[in-house]
Amino acid sequence: MTQTVESLFDTGLERYKAGEAAESLIPVFKEVCDRAPKTSSAWICLAWLYLLDNKPSLAHKAAQKAVKLNPQDPQARVNLALAMLETGQKGLREHIDFAQQLIFVNPEWQDEIKNSIEDGLSRKPDWQSLAKVKKWLFEE
Repeated sequence: MTQTVESLFDTGLERYKAGEAAESLIPVFKEVCDRAPKTSSAWICLAWLYLLDNKPSLAHKAAQKAVKLNPQDPQARVNLALAMLETGQKGLREHIDFAQQLIFVNPEWQDEIKNSIEDGLSRKPDWQSLAKVKKWLFEE
């Protein structure tokens, strides 16, 4: 029996939280995105996993879809800015500014973004782009 999209997503998230490598989770979230292409949270997760796995071009495509589906999600904006930074693209400042505005009005989102950045830096300690984005979001 195949898993429902929701249970596949939840299982993937649990495996991620348990510390499983991004590389082994990418196929799980790709399947979720294939089966539920309008689910922004799945695209956000997939973009993040691609970023952790040093695949910024694939991350950029996934992050663009996430932002298109849910422009009000600060994590989608952060992922897109990271992917743009890592692929040398221009225009990422608008995504940083927008994410800043979103987390300013919603303290819960601010905590989520801080936690996600800390998680990213713990999994990939030398992640220069993420360190830059953290500084832009919280120290400027």
